[in-house]
Amino acid sequence: MRTEKVGHKADFMETSKKTVNFGVPWETAYGYCQALQVKDVVYLSGQLSHDSDGNLVAPAELDVSGRPLNFSNMEAQMRQTYANAVALLEKFGATLDDVVEETLFVLDVDAAFAVAGKVRKEVYATEQPRCASNLIGISRLAFPEQLIEITFRAVLASG
Repeated sequence: MRTEKVGHKADFMETSKKTVNFGVPWETAYGYCQALQVKDVVYLSGQLSHDSDGNLVAPAELDVSGRPLNFSNMEAQMRQTYANAVALLEKFGATLDDVVEETLFVLDVDAAFAVAGKVRKEVYATEQPRCASNLIGISRLAFPEQLIEITFRAVLASG
């Protein structure tokens, strides 16, 4: 985990930023970190369904124009996306119990809604996860085979 010191604009006091990356190629190509902690808040950049080598898990099959043929891999991609979020949260001593907000960006709202309840209840281990949740349909994600991307905000418990 890398730590950066950044001057705080409001009062010029230093604030510590702790960052974590997976080491996948697009972190350097785009120029960002996967997760960032400032004080007691952890922000996770949009997570997707890649494995430890950066390969997309359950990629959607594409048509000749490069668009997904169907959304049958939504559940598998969603599960891997949550698994990646869990791995990042662990680096900060956090779990999904610390998540206060998530936003799911999906190519097909109906396909996501059909599996999101089941998957979310399983990964959060409760019938009604205690976090704000947004499900937003969009026209494109970073990779053509990608069906879902999820951002998270977690608040760490005071010691």
